[in-house]
Amino acid sequence: MTPPLIDPREGDVEDDTSSPRGRSLLAITGSLVAEISPAKLALAAGVLVVVPGALLGITPLVVGGWLATLSGQVASAAGLVAVPVVVAVAAVGWLGGRPLLRLAERSFWSLNALTVQPGYALFREALRHGVERVVAQRGSRDELARTRAASAAVAGLLASALAVAVFVLAWPSTRWIGVPVDLADPLRLVEPALYNTLALLSGYLALASLGWGLADATMAQPRGVARFDVPAEGAQRWRVAHLSDLHTVGGPYEFRLESGRAGPRGNDRLEGALRRVDACHAARPLDLVLVTGDMTDAGRSTEWAAFLDALERRPGVRERTLLLPGNHDLNVIDRANPARLDLPGSPRKQLRRLRTLSAMEAVQGERVHVLAADGAGLGCTLSAALAPERAAIRHFAATGSTPSRGWVARLWHGAFPLVRPPEKPDGLGVIMLNSNAETHFSFTNALGLVTAEQARGIAAIARLWPEARWLVALHHHVVEYPRPVATLAARIGTVLINGSWFVRELRPLAERAVVLHGHRHIDWIGACAGVRLVSAPSPVMAPAGAARFNILSLAAGAGGRLDLAAPEPVAVDDDEAAPG
Repeated sequence: MTPPLIDPREGDVEDDTSSPRGRSLLAITGSLVAEISPAKLALAAGVLVVVPGALLGITPLVVGGWLATLSGQVASAAGLVAVPVVVAVAAVGWLGGRPLLRLAERSFWSLNALTVQPGYALFREALRHGVERVVAQRGSRDELARTRAASAAVAGLLASALAVAVFVLAWPSTRWIGVPVDLADPLRLVEPALYNTLALLSGYLALASLGWGLADATMAQPRGVARFDVPAEGAQRWRVAHLSDLHTVGGPYEFRLESGRAGPRGNDRLEGALRRVDACHAARPLDLVLVTGDMTDAGRSTEWAAFLDALERRPGVRERTLLLPGNHDLNVIDRANPARLDLPGSPRKQLRRLRTLSAMEAVQGERVHVLAADGAGLGCTLSAALAPERAAIRHFAATGSTPSRGWVARLWHGAFPLVRPPEKPDGLGVIMLNSNAETHFSFTNALGLVTAEQARGIAAIARLWPEARWLVALHHHVVEYPRPVATLAARIGTVLINGSWFVRELRPLAERAVVLHGHRHIDWIGACAGVRLVSAPSPVMAPAGAARFNILSLAAGAGGRLDLAAPEPVAVDDDEAAPG
């Protein structure tokens, strides 16, 4: 057969649609703007920003109006006849106000995660990006650390100053007490509610950014590892193969959306990596194979099928594997159209969550546990937690309809953190988190956020096993590495928004735990504020000849410490990566 003029196995320009390789942030943004649906953008903005903002701004008016009405009833009460009226007003306000206050609280934290914390993180990372590139070229590690600390303090001051300016402009138009005429004309509440929201959020940002900046500036800055531990003779030891960002695609000729034709196609490298893990296990048994997210390239069913098939061919690897979700498993909305919006509650978003849960249950469901309902103890296995929902999950996969509003979200959030308990009281356990932010747009799909509920879960788990050592695993890098970054987009577009806060939350566990993550495809081991961090390279996305993963050597150290010995790098050569 005559070779085709365009060989479809080699791909074409359409395979580069979502790839940032060789394209500036401005060029990508321009192409996205042309594809954005104004109607969906307006609807998404309304659901994500306008509605929470309105609820937050109206709540003080409603509560203030109720208090004014109640005080007026009390002041005008005469005799026993007015007492039931006062009681009725109090009861109506109390019963109706509590749900309203809960809605306002959820709206506040939703807007905080959507705008306030990302705003501070944007200031901090943009400022650091500029000054660190200069210092890194001529300064020492100590100078770089001091620069990072000073940049955080300045970023806090700048964000606070901007927030104060917004607060000063918004305050004269705020109104905090409702009046009876508002009930007759609710539109009167729109303007003051907007300004109330601006005042509340800007006031909070003005104070919080100062606190965040000070905390980030005074904590020890990240540094590469100076030396590895040397485990004591006879100590408990564990070998863990740490993989991440496998980006499984659905067919042998598919390219990955991040790299397009500039990267590998198909799953040959995935096969090669798993075969190398299997060989390492055969030579010297592994205790765990931990994959810290992005098992798939876009969370599609064909990609999950290819990944699970690859694991099934290696049962020795599969029975030791633990998975946690990455942004590519959950937040990529459309491989071919990065400008596509996913509306809140979209069946596609919920389906990606259920596919991920299903794969995690199939691989590790009997070996990991969810937290108890009260969050204070260990609950049942993941398989047992999902068992009552199997029929509903299959029905949703077939029809896209849910038993109740928010059912998938409750199922999803209730699954984390996942715990693989230690086999002995002083053994090694694994805590797996979902660090993916709630995003609805492929352009922001890589942002991360660790919820306060998950941080509280870590503390509760540590209390259950006070002598145990822990691997705390998540997808996103916790802090930016102390090295220059090629582009600002790579820095701010992939950030764990509350990473510095999360490091401070982990400090009580610093001696007993090591944090493992992936996301940025960087091979780096270091520490921040005493918390040890291990970043995994991608054995799939690396340039030719550089694909690898690490086998970590861990041991029980003195005083309950988890020792981290020098890792064993394992190369995945391209000529070894044929399907097997």
